[in-house]
Amino acid sequence: MGDLGGVRTEETVNGGTDVWSASDAAASTADHLVVMVHGILGSTADWKFAADQFVRMLPDKVIVHCSERNMHKLTLDGVDIMGERLVAEVLEVIDRRPEIRKISFIAHSVGGLVARYAIGRLYRPPRKPQEDLSDDAFDDNSRGTIGGLEAMNFITVATPHLGSRGHKQVPFLFGVIAIEKVASRVIHWIFGRTGRHLFLTDHDDGKPPLLQRMVDDWGDLYFMSALQAFKRRVAYSNVGYDHIVGWRTSSIRRNSELPKWEDSLSQKYPHIVYEEQSKGECANVSPIDVDCDMLEEKLVTGLTRLSWERVDVSFHSIRQRFAAHSVIQVKDSFVHSEGADVIQHMIDHFLTRGSI
Repeated sequence: MGDLGGVRTEETVNGGTDVWSASDAAASTADHLVVMVHGILGSTADWKFAADQFVRMLPDKVIVHCSERNMHKLTLDGVDIMGERLVAEVLEVIDRRPEIRKISFIAHSVGGLVARYAIGRLYRPPRKPQEDLSDDAFDDNSRGTIGGLEAMNFITVATPHLGSRGHKQVPFLFGVIAIEKVASRVIHWIFGRTGRHLFLTDHDDGKPPLLQRMVDDWGDLYFMSALQAFKRRVAYSNVGYDHIVGWRTSSIRRNSELPKWEDSLSQKYPHIVYEEQSKGECANVSPIDVDCDMLEEKLVTGLTRLSWERVDVSFHSIRQRFAAHSVIQVKDSFVHSEGADVIQHMIDHFLTRGSI
């Protein structure tokens, strides 16, 4: 166990890293579990800066758990297998800390897909049935729970919600169709089953690709009901210089919906250039984008049935801009420190008060 500048950390035997206030009084009142999930080939250390900041600024409210069940090469096993591991890990944390009443997720890159899978398994139906898939139809008795806890914030950071196949979704492929087609055929050689899931080339037992299944409730996996249970859904996205995850897929937009931006919105958050709050859309009124293939359209239409807060980020003026995929997370507190304002924005807008 360590005490880092007022923040206490504990390495758990089979879980991840728990971070909470070193003040006993503050720690005793914290009842909100924040689960932080890293991306592909990542580790629990990737969220260390953000975890420490959350606990320093919300010491009497949150306990942060940085997941480690899917570190390094284990991230190549597939979104579903990683999701199942995360489920087991979260349930162990909940069992270990009976004081917890609320839960939030903050996930980077592929970790956002893993978290979306996991909450589909952790979802518990509401006390009364709810058929209308719209946020306006909710009251606190009709919301389901996540692992028996009140679902608060579901935040993704540079997550490829629409997958990585074609149409410049992976910027370092330069939008060259021939290269993108080759990549879709060989990606599993590099990134295993996770690569198949990202490029939507998986067809297990004749089922649709996993990412397509994840825009609906599928069998005993309540993917959309679980997302709907959260009071907030937020997508942080890089508008450029992210050579791994493109702007469109991370912000859950069609190409024609990408906004124009000019500069930062405030001095406090110098790298945030656009914000919007979208309302859930009816599935039958969404326009078909001519630049969007039909499978991608299904993903966009499915996910945007729910409301999302979109926060667009640009590091175009900094020296480390080509590392935007890591800077937006502050993966390394020294090298990627320019992204600290994004973490501050998360904390300042983080919903901590619930109803249970």
